[in-house]
Amino acid sequence: MHVQWFSLGAFQTNCYVLTDESTRTAIVIDPGYNPDIVLDAVDGYRVTHILLTHAHLDHIGGLRQLKEATGAPIYIHENEKEWLTDPMLNGSGRWPQLGGPITGPAADGFVAEGDTIPFAGRKLSVLFVPGHSPGSVAYLLQDQVFAGDTLFYGSIGRTDLPGGDFDTLINSIRSKLYTLPPNTVVYPGHGPETTIERERKSNPFVRDNFVHGGERE
Repeated sequence: MHVQWFSLGAFQTNCYVLTDESTRTAIVIDPGYNPDIVLDAVDGYRVTHILLTHAHLDHIGGLRQLKEATGAPIYIHENEKEWLTDPMLNGSGRWPQLGGPITGPAADGFVAEGDTIPFAGRKLSVLFVPGHSPGSVAYLLQDQVFAGDTLFYGSIGRTDLPGGDFDTLINSIRSKLYTLPPNTVVYPGHGPETTIERERKSNPFVRDNFVHGGERE
């Protein structure tokens, strides 16, 4: 299994393309703007799933083109099902200069905490991590987690957009991400990759007062 990532559009949003050579299948996570780059990456593969960590405009800017080209089903948390077709909820109505309002396509299915998504003999597990947005999820694949805009290298997702909540975000990070094995690689929605160990040790937003196993670290 191979992971490629591309920083797309004005927001430099990370889109991840997972490919498997033996089955010639692929999964796309968060197809932002510049969808031609993503389509080139999946050329020759069958895209089995389009997975969204959440539905802000910069994470879904290329969704329609990818859906039309591949026919792959789109999955998102049900809390944000209306965001895919409502420009004011997904934010595209506030930044029309980026290409106009985004009004779909709608989701084909929904993911929730504990769900698993098959991929080439492996499984991606869904973690519900609200806070940046009410339907934010992360996708865990063995020792890799695709965290969307929940946790970044040395930072966290913003919570000043509609539906965001700082305390909820911090709780999601502490209870869902910081409990993963320390060597887990974090692939964020923006910026470089990091690890759970690094963020637990040095992330200034969530390091203080983190409690794990009854001990304060």
